[in-house]
Amino acid sequence: MRTRLFAPVLLGLLSSQLPAQDNTELLNRMKAMEDRIKTLEAEVQSLKGQPAPAAPAQPLAAVATPMAPALSILQGPNPVTLGGAGPAASKALNPDISVIGNFVGAAGNGANRKIPGLEMHESEVGFQEVIDPYARADFFISFGEQGVSVEEGYLTFTALPSSLQLKVGKMRAAFGRVNTLHNHVLPWVDRPLVNQNLVGGEDGIDDAGLSLSRILPAPKGIFLEGVAQVFRGDSTNVFRAATRSDVSAIGHLHAYADLSESTNIDIGGSYARGHSPYADGRNQLFGADLTLHWKPLRRAIYHSFVARSELIWARTAVNTTTTGSPFLRTALTKPFGFYVSGDYQFARRWFLGGRFDRSQRGACLPTNPDTEPCNLPLPSTSLLQDTGGSLVLTYWPSEFSQIRGQLRRSSYGEGLTANELIFQFMFSMGAHGAHPF
Repeated sequence: MRTRLFAPVLLGLLSSQLPAQDNTELLNRMKAMEDRIKTLEAEVQSLKGQPAPAAPAQPLAAVATPMAPALSILQGPNPVTLGGAGPAASKALNPDISVIGNFVGAAGNGANRKIPGLEMHESEVGFQEVIDPYARADFFISFGEQGVSVEEGYLTFTALPSSLQLKVGKMRAAFGRVNTLHNHVLPWVDRPLVNQNLVGGEDGIDDAGLSLSRILPAPKGIFLEGVAQVFRGDSTNVFRAATRSDVSAIGHLHAYADLSESTNIDIGGSYARGHSPYADGRNQLFGADLTLHWKPLRRAIYHSFVARSELIWARTAVNTTTTGSPFLRTALTKPFGFYVSGDYQFARRWFLGGRFDRSQRGACLPTNPDTEPCNLPLPSTSLLQDTGGSLVLTYWPSEFSQIRGQLRRSSYGEGLTANELIFQFMFSMGAHGAHPF
C-alpha cells in the first residue's frame, strides 16, 4: 500500500529536520498519523463499495528504516540515459523536420490561364536547425507533380559585428511582401495578378546569392530594417544572367510601428535591378507595400483583421521591330500593377477575405502561370491590362490543417473572362519554424 511506503519517507524527513526531538515522541506521532491515514483509506474504500483490506500490523522498527529503499520503490527503475547526457542527446545532431502538403483543385472556366482540375500542387519538406551560437540553417525542398526543386536553402549568420545579419544560399528576394512568402502562408490560393505578370508568379525572384540586413536606429519606437541583396541574376520571366556580370541587386527598407495595443502597421519600399530576359538591356522593378494588422488582445483568438496592398512599377527592356524594318531594336515597356486585400476573422476558426487586382503587362510576354499563346497583332511594347477580384473563405480545423475556397473572376487583356471556384486543402507535419507575418 502507498500509505505504508509513505510513512518511512515522512519519518525520515521529519527526523532529519528535528534531530533533537525525542525518538519516542516522534514514533508516537508517526503511529498516530499512520492510523489516521488507514482510517481515511478505509472510508474511501467503503464509499467505493469495496471492503477495505486488512493491513497487517507493522512493527515500529520498520518505521525507522532509512528512506532510501522507500524512495527506490516509489521511483521505480532508473531512467535510461544516452551516453551520460540524458534523453536530450537523442536530438543533438538532428534538425527540425517538417512536411507541408498543398492540394489544389478548380472548377469553372479558366480562360487562358487554366490550372488543373485536381493536383497535389506542392509538398514542401523543411529542415531547420540552430547549428551553433553564431549561425542557423534553413532548407526547404519543394516536391511538385512536375519535379523537385530547392525552394530555399540558406545559412544565416546572426552574430556579426555592428548588428549585421548575413544570409548565404538560395533564397527568396526581399522584394515587397508576396514574393517573400511560401505558398502555405499566403492568405489566398493563388498569387495576385501583378506578381503573376511582373514578378515571376509563384517562383518569383528566388535565386542564389547573399543578403545583408541591419536594424537601423529610428525615433519614437519605430522598428526600421534595411536589406541589401545580390543574386546570380536568374529568375524566370524576371531576370536572366547571360554572363557572370549580369547579377541582380535588390534593396528593401521597411518600417514597423504600433498604432495602439491592438493595431500595428508595416510599410516598405523595394527596388530590384537585373538583366532583362527579353532583350540586351535592364529590367527594373520599383515596389511599395503596406500591411495593417488589428488584433484585440482580449478577443485575440476570435477576431482579427489584416489589410494588405502592394504597388509595383516595371521598366523592362524588350526586343521589337519597326514597321518596314526587319531589324530588332531595344525598347522600354513600363507596366504597372497593384492589389488590395483584406481578411477578417469572424470566429475562432473562420476567416473571410477579399482581394482586388489590376495589372498591366507587355503584349505576349510570358507570365506565371503561363498565358496561352498570344495572337494579337501588337508590338511587344504595347500593354495589356488584366483585372480580377476574389472572395475567399478559410477554415482552420487546427493549426496543422487548413481548408480554403476561393471564388475568382478575372478579365484578361486579350478580351477573355475567367470565372472559377478554386479550393485548397493543406496539412502540416513536424516542427516548422514561423515565417514573417
